[in-house]
Amino acid sequence: MAKVTSFEDGRTAVTMAAESEHEPRRFKVYTDKNIDKIEKLDLLDDETVFNMKVVSSVLPFRVNEYMINDVIDWNRVPDDPLYQLTFPQRDMLPPELFDEMAELHRRGADKKEIKAKARELRTRLNPHPAGQVEMNLPEDDEGEVIDGLQHKYRETVLFFPSAGQTCHSYCTFCFRWAQFVGDDEFRIAQDDAAKMQSYLATNKQVSDLLVTGGDPMIMKTRKLREYLEPLTRPGYEHIQTVRIGTKALSFWPYRFVTDKDADDVLALMRELVASGKHVAVMAHYNHPNELDTDIAREAIRRVRETGAEIRSQGPLLRNINDDPEAWTRMWNEQVRLGIIPYYMFVERDTGAKNYFEVPLVRAWEIYREAIQNVSGLGRTARGPSMSAGPGKVEIQGVTEIKGEKVIVLRFIQGRNPDWVQRPFFAKYDPEATWLDQLEPAFGEKEFFFEAEYRQMCEDARTWMQGKKLV
Repeated sequence: MAKVTSFEDGRTAVTMAAESEHEPRRFKVYTDKNIDKIEKLDLLDDETVFNMKVVSSVLPFRVNEYMINDVIDWNRVPDDPLYQLTFPQRDMLPPELFDEMAELHRRGADKKEIKAKARELRTRLNPHPAGQVEMNLPEDDEGEVIDGLQHKYRETVLFFPSAGQTCHSYCTFCFRWAQFVGDDEFRIAQDDAAKMQSYLATNKQVSDLLVTGGDPMIMKTRKLREYLEPLTRPGYEHIQTVRIGTKALSFWPYRFVTDKDADDVLALMRELVASGKHVAVMAHYNHPNELDTDIAREAIRRVRETGAEIRSQGPLLRNINDDPEAWTRMWNEQVRLGIIPYYMFVERDTGAKNYFEVPLVRAWEIYREAIQNVSGLGRTARGPSMSAGPGKVEIQGVTEIKGEKVIVLRFIQGRNPDWVQRPFFAKYDPEATWLDQLEPAFGEKEFFFEAEYRQMCEDARTWMQGKKLV
């Protein structure tokens, strides 16, 4: 079926919507409210299901039937990586927090009491890491803070559309878990497309818009079009790249194949590409098994046909993918399917981090062994990278300099662009799991960026007090 797209400057684009051999599928989801209706849980013992209920009353839980029936291998549970990715486990909460919530469940506390306890416990899980609610807040021309936008790095603005603040399933490790717990105090979101577009129009240094969430692909295409189509018009030439962060290619690939507006979302991508934008689908993958179904591969094929590229990223996670062979297999298969490996992240210091975190030295060893076993096209994957307060910090390796064993690091991205690509060195520490646990090498009192970053934090606090945001 031919589709003709007309642009304001008189250009037209003709695209073909490919027919799919796959049957449409009804989207059915389970949360903590109807967890007992998941038939597969009958395979598990009562204590395991009880633990799930306790953890899911604090951390968000949501899983759909495609993941349950087509992706998870229940013969391998609890060791199946996709089961670990989507179903709560007891140790995802620190023991003291688990015990506090479990006591309420055991004595049959009412929903109001459980909700109040959950809110208290969540504040102890660092719900907004890396200064994202203190330091990344942009203002409009009148000096008002624009909700739902984050502007941490000069070239890139993050947009959190209100209609996209959920996902087809939730990742148990998610560093944005606070978006999904139903508490507006924790939530970052914006429904006014014009505010986002106005900010972009007046900030010519911005070249990249990242639409994120949640998952923007949970939205109907007509809503996504409302946000993105205006960027094809005059005044937005400086916006070179539109990035769409999504897990839909693995959690609900039907979004791009048989959903009612699957062809519409692909047409929107084609229109953005035809207008001269670079469209990058930032696909979140955590294990090669997510690529194994026919529908997942068909979704990848259809997205690539639009002229958009797919880049893959995801964190290194204990209990899921802390194995170089898994990363090698995933990156090799992604390259075969036309996906560009982009990032291996370090699990952020929030939520269930204690369950998933891997020491930085071990993370680098896993990355190094995995990257040694892929071709040059797979070595586009950067990492392991920490998205920390000062910026994205990559662990480059372990070496010895003048008799001292050190960890070599560099900024891939920084709050100050001058920090980028500057190597720096930390004392060797095989147990450290995050930037703030590392100490400078060679007797230095602090890393080169720390004084400037402290001042940035202080300036942000002063600014927030002036805006009466604290």
